[in-house]
Amino acid sequence: MKISKEDFEQMKAKYDQEIKKGKAGKDKNKDIDDQTNWISYSKEDIMEALGQEGVTGIKFHFTEYTEEVAKKYYGSDSDKYVGRLGLVFSPIYSGDSRMATQNGDEYFDRGQMCPPKCE
Repeated sequence: MKISKEDFEQMKAKYDQEIKKGKAGKDKNKDIDDQTNWISYSKEDIMEALGQEGVTGIKFHFTEYTEEVAKKYYGSDSDKYVGRLGLVFSPIYSGDSRMATQNGDEYFDRGQMCPPKCE
């Protein structure tokens, strides 16, 4: 599922301030002591990005859910996601030596993550 560049940048900034620096991810009230074990995406999720013309690969970005983004995508379950490590991906286009996305605005998220859903 595509997400906005603004949501990606918000999640990336939270990750850069906390988890990337070796700190615990934080929800509204506490540190996240039991961080994410894995994140999975379906074949359809990956093919949505890979199936676009000129795409030669996928770039994965480490992120962390903010309260605003978690509420937007997970609604009443948002508290289970705030402060958790996320994995957002973006397509890489042929001829892109920096491995950046075309126009810098194509980001995908909404994978299954454990915890909170370890099914």
